Amino acid sequence: MLTADDFSTYVADLLTGTYDCVDRISLRGYFPLGQTSGGLLTWWNKLFPNTELNEPRLRKLAGDFARRVQAYARKHKIPLRYFPIGDKTKHAEAEKLRPAESHFQGVFAIFVAKAPALVWQAKNNDAGKVVLRRPKLAAGLSLPFSYSRPAVGTSHY
Repeated sequence: MLTADDFSTYVADLLTGTYDCVDRISLRGYFPLGQTSGGLLTWWNKLFPNTELNEPRLRKLAGDFARRVQAYARKHKIPLRYFPIGDKTKHAEAEKLRPAESHFQGVFAIFVAKAPALVWQAKNNDAGKVVLRRPKLAAGLSLPFSYSRPAVGTSHY
């Protein structure tokens, strides 16, 4: 029987299967509700009731998230690295940054990589209603970060 660590317990309802002996976690950012205009509007209305969805608000939300990640990394002295699309050096970079202490637990690096993703433009039509359009395929963000904890057992999926 495996004993769950604090992080596993915290995100248990978000995980499919279990993991162990992990030293990297990749947050890919696939968001099913964001794949259709109705889904995106449903998400927005639950997140911000009675607040009109528009492009400046979407940009502000994305910018706020990016600034929070940067501030967290700066405050905790965690290296934040940006990689171009298709870069294959993330693993080697993580190995260089991995703490030497065998009992280290926590985030030791955050890697930001852009990947093709669905992007929406929010506009108001002549009747004042929000209309969402897909302008073209654009780069979204993938935020892999490296997390280390002592090894306990084996992976189970």
